[in-house]
Formats: sequence, structure tokens, C-alpha cells
Amino acid sequence: MYPVIFQFTIPKSLQNILPDVVSIYSYGLLIALGTVLAYTHTAYFSKKQYGVSVHKTTDLVLLLIFAAVIGGKFFFFFEDPAKYLTEPKLLLQGFENGFVFFGSLLFCIPTMLWFFKQNNLPILGMLDIMALTTCIVHVFGRMGCFFAGCCYGLPTDQPWGITFEHPQSHAQPLNTPLHPSQLYSVLVLGTLIAFLWKLKKKKAFNGQVFLLYLILYSTARIFLEIFRGDYARGFIIEDVLTHSQLIALLVITIASAIYWQLKKKYSGAKAI
Repeated sequence: MYPVIFQFTIPKSLQNILPDVVSIYSYGLLIALGTVLAYTHTAYFSKKQYGVSVHKTTDLVLLLIFAAVIGGKFFFFFEDPAKYLTEPKLLLQGFENGFVFFGSLLFCIPTMLWFFKQNNLPILGMLDIMALTTCIVHVFGRMGCFFAGCCYGLPTDQPWGITFEHPQSHAQPLNTPLHPSQLYSVLVLGTLIAFLWKLKKKKAFNGQVFLLYLILYSTARIFLEIFRGDYARGFIIEDVLTHSQLIALLVITIASAIYWQLKKKYSGAKAI
């Protein structure tokens, strides 16, 4: 679609210290907007429910940004280790492409657990807040993917197919209608945000919102992968099971087991 939203020409007097043209990329802009909204959500509800200071929320968000970048790139590396060992600069090029969401998520979870424990915060209650925080960042990230053309779909003859024409778009092939897999994700995440927002007001136990987020998103991701066309990310079983589908199955299994244990343990208790 539109990988670059704005471009500014730098005055000649400054071109000796700055690039001739500064570009504002849609992916980065939307991620930044999503991060600001997610931070606002986290700061408000963690303060309201558990008295967490804005300073601590800022520390948490900065730590999670770092964990998300490392985790996303770490999992991306293992999609083709030989390639990135040969040309490591490809792994580090840009922030508009080359991340694995599950990698970011699985690095962020232990980071959150460590932070909550270190700061004597209620782990399960805070995780419920972070479920919506994660969804907010993710939905803006997928909108960024749509504009940048990454995470693109398979070719389709459906009337809602999207044709990417911009030469800087990551979608392949260009000038061919593709499933708007990014928008399918946006729809799933938007629905999930609405569901989790309603659930958090009447949850049966602390941790329920976060665990259901993991289960429901991972289930949806298994089906969303069917429409993805960026097969360069590879399969565990050729044309049957992708890396993301395998991770999603593992997440569903572990999160479901913890969910039923907590439900049984806290049955009848009042969640806050």
C-alpha cells in the first residue's frame, strides 16, 4: 500500500549532517502510535487497580520494548539460521520487517513475570491488564504490516483481494490481488480487544483475561496462517504445519492447562 507516509527534503544548509530526504515509514509510525496508546492503557489501569506509579509503568514498557525487539529478531533468525549467519546484516536491517510476533510475546512474558515479582506487584492481575496492552500494540502493528506489505497473503480471485503496487512494498508478487491477511489479523485482534474488555469487568479469577487472550489469539493464528503467502518463513511439516502454527499449538496447550488449574483453584473466589 503506502510503505512511506511522508517524506521531507532537508534544507541544503543541513544536508552535510543529515540525509537529503527524511522518510516517515507507515509501519514505524503505527507501531509508535500503538505503543503510546498501550502505555496509556497500562499506566491508567495499573495505577487505578494496584497503585502502580507512572515511573514503574514507564520502566516496564521500556523493558518490554527491548524484550519484544530481541525476541522478535531471535525467532526470525531461527527461520533461516544459515542465511543470517552468512549475512547477519540482513537480520538487523530496518524495523519495518523481520520480526516474529510469537518471538516477541514469548520473550515479553518472562520479562513481565520477573518485573512484577521484583516490584511486588500482583502477577496474575497485572497480566490481565497486559493482555489488552499487547492486543493494542499488535493491532496497530498489523495495520503497519498492511501499509508496508509484509505478512502478506496468498494470491486470490476474491473481490476483497488487495493489490500491492508500490515498489517498496514487501508483498510478493506485486500487481496481483492477494488475501489481505494483515486486515484479517486486524479484524481478529479488534474482536479480541472488545471481548477481553468486556470479560475483564466480570472475570472469574485473576489471570483469566491473559490466558484466554493467549488461547484465543493462538487458535485464530492457526487459521490465519492458511491465508499467509510469505512462505519464506518456512514450515515444520512442508505445506502442512508452519513454525507459527506449531508455536500456537504449544501456547494453547500450556495456557489451557494453566487456565483450568487456576479456575479450579480459585473457583468461587472474587477476582479484582
